[in-house]
Amino acid sequence: MRTMSDPSEHSKIPVWNAEDWYYEDLVIGKKIRSICRTISEGESMQFNTLVLDMHPYVANDVFAQREGIFGRRLVAGAFVFSAGLGLVATNCVNAFSYGYDKLRFIKPVFIGDTIYTIKTDMDKQPKYKDMGLCRASYEVFKNEGELVLYCEHLQTVKYRDPGGFNGPPGTDAGSF
Repeated sequence: MRTMSDPSEHSKIPVWNAEDWYYEDLVIGKKIRSICRTISEGESMQFNTLVLDMHPYVANDVFAQREGIFGRRLVAGAFVFSAGLGLVATNCVNAFSYGYDKLRFIKPVFIGDTIYTIKTDMDKQPKYKDMGLCRASYEVFKNEGELVLYCEHLQTVKYRDPGGFNGPPGTDAGSF
């Protein structure tokens, strides 16, 4: 087995799941689809514990079965959002989250459901002197394609060539 014993050589290896695309590289209409993942009871409860969400619909099986309108425990919407977006997240060193719009929990997700996500690049516009604003939709589906969550993610993204952009009129093109 051959190993790289010189740590200075490690930085020459590309980082997995890291990207370096720029505003100019964004293609409107481009779609990506994630792998699928099944949400287990353990990770659902770990998330609930971490964020202190002990609502009986997500944390109390007896309540959910006897009194809940779905007859079983739900996965917290915040976890579906986090896991769903994480499935298509990349580590682009030139992009920064600006916020989310139109977040909707459309249908419930239950422990044992399998989710996947489709991201679609929707639009882009100049924003600041060094970065533009991009919008992408995220659709999270469960099992055989049932839409359970929708949102739009706004990101600021560096220009490859900032000289070609000045930002829209009326904005402070020099700062965030």
